[in-house]
Amino acid sequence: MGEFNSSQFEGESLDHLGLVAATIDYLDLEKLIDDMLPISQEKGAKVPMSKRVSAMIMNGLGFIDDRLYMFPEFIEGTAIDRLLGPGLKAEYFNDDAIGRCLDAIYDYGVTKFFSTLAFSMGRQLKLLGPTLNLDTTTLSLSGEYEDYVLDKEKPETVVPAYGYSKQKRRDLKQVVLLLATTGKANFPLLMSLHSGNASDQKTLHEAMEKINGICKGLEDSPSFIYVADSASYLQCVEKNTEGLRWVSRVPETIKEAKNLVAEDGRSWSEYGNGYKISPHTSHYGKVTQRWILVYSEQAYHREIKTVERKIPEEKVKQEKIVASWAKGRFESEQEAKKAIKELEKTLKYHHLKADVQPIMKPFKKRKSKPEEAPEVKSYAILGALSENSEAIEKAKRSCGRFIVATNELSKEALSDAGLLKEYKSQSELEKGFAFIKDDTFELSSVFLKTPSRIEALMAVMVLCLMVYNVSQYRLRKALKENNDSILNQVKKPTDKPSMKWVYRIFTNVMVLNINVNGSSQQVVINVKDRLLKIIRYFGPKAMEIYSVEACKAQ
Repeated sequence: MGEFNSSQFEGESLDHLGLVAATIDYLDLEKLIDDMLPISQEKGAKVPMSKRVSAMIMNGLGFIDDRLYMFPEFIEGTAIDRLLGPGLKAEYFNDDAIGRCLDAIYDYGVTKFFSTLAFSMGRQLKLLGPTLNLDTTTLSLSGEYEDYVLDKEKPETVVPAYGYSKQKRRDLKQVVLLLATTGKANFPLLMSLHSGNASDQKTLHEAMEKINGICKGLEDSPSFIYVADSASYLQCVEKNTEGLRWVSRVPETIKEAKNLVAEDGRSWSEYGNGYKISPHTSHYGKVTQRWILVYSEQAYHREIKTVERKIPEEKVKQEKIVASWAKGRFESEQEAKKAIKELEKTLKYHHLKADVQPIMKPFKKRKSKPEEAPEVKSYAILGALSENSEAIEKAKRSCGRFIVATNELSKEALSDAGLLKEYKSQSELEKGFAFIKDDTFELSSVFLKTPSRIEALMAVMVLCLMVYNVSQYRLRKALKENNDSILNQVKKPTDKPSMKWVYRIFTNVMVLNINVNGSSQQVVINVKDRLLKIIRYFGPKAMEIYSVEACKAQ
């Protein structure tokens, strides 16, 4: 056998991207995109828009430091023919090709593009659940958008702007991302991007009505119960849209809610995991609703510490103010009384007892003139603080409590316990936002030329989340159905692995291209035994990509 040389061997990265490609195939994503965004080969287009989107999803799920638009650096050295299909080359996926794809998504309508895909896939694969969770987050932008002018032909265009930053980056302009997910797979069904100063109260309810309208136009349409946080509550009550069922936390700025949270002597039902619930009927806003007062033991221990810390803090802070009043710095009695009232409004845990007293000018005796009546120089306030035991008790009683409301009056359709369960499922959305804003995606400092491309890019990033969530759901479901498990990070068996961990254990899986004596062969290497099981659970497409033979998973 002759000696081999390096020119006869070429390695291409595969890693976990075969699982990503297999999930894209499972979702039938490319066929749907080709129907929506056809290309014209007459104009020299070499790569379908579907392949460009698939490649961007792989880039987004590649856990690398390069941003999406720095694409050739990512795809160079990747096993393109196995992941995207034969005949495609890295140079086809240049900045211009990716940019035109983002432009095509924007021209189609970003929200329309995403929701059309999601509804089709979700219904076909039975990934839609009975409820739909909605929430928003902010994404800070480091680009320069000072000269951007709103497109009059597209008034819905997103404008980067300063607003309330959930990322605590008030120095940067931002956009607001709205996301809606459903079912056990936390399947993203709707995404929309809004200008940086958009109001959650408005965008959340508009999204509910939009999805509700889409559902009405479908055969066999799902009838969701919409779940959102307190920002949606007032609009839900005020609009009272016919046929729209919702679940929301009730803002405690509402007097009825504030009183209920602090109410004493209520009967409670144990929910488990430190939760208790107590039902209540409300007609707030002239809309009949079911409210449940919820007590969380975990929240109670956290909040009671805050109250007990703030009581002495308030006393120390306000006593300094009261002490300064004794120096007589008020020019009139009315000004002094106004200061007392303003301080009383800020007191949560204390009473203020205060008196206004005039300070007289020093009296001077003169031999040549009779004594003059003394004049008021200024006014002082002599005051003292004492604990307001009733307010303190009320504050402590309110700890760990909150109210969840719904306009679904049937307990058969949604029980009291189910109402709390659906509201608690909002936490899954937070995981989705954390996923999108993870540093590995470089989305906290997006650099793109135009807001329209940012908007289109966010649709792609939510498609990344979709592929990730569906992958995780399919694997966990397969493990549970087969009474199987894999080892987690601490070498313990689990049937609920995170896909992030699964992706990491596929590191160094490669395609080795061998060219010897005019004959060529491809071999997938570094597929260890623990990976074979996972690949088989992802089905025939994954097995084809990784060259794994069909056999029963161990």
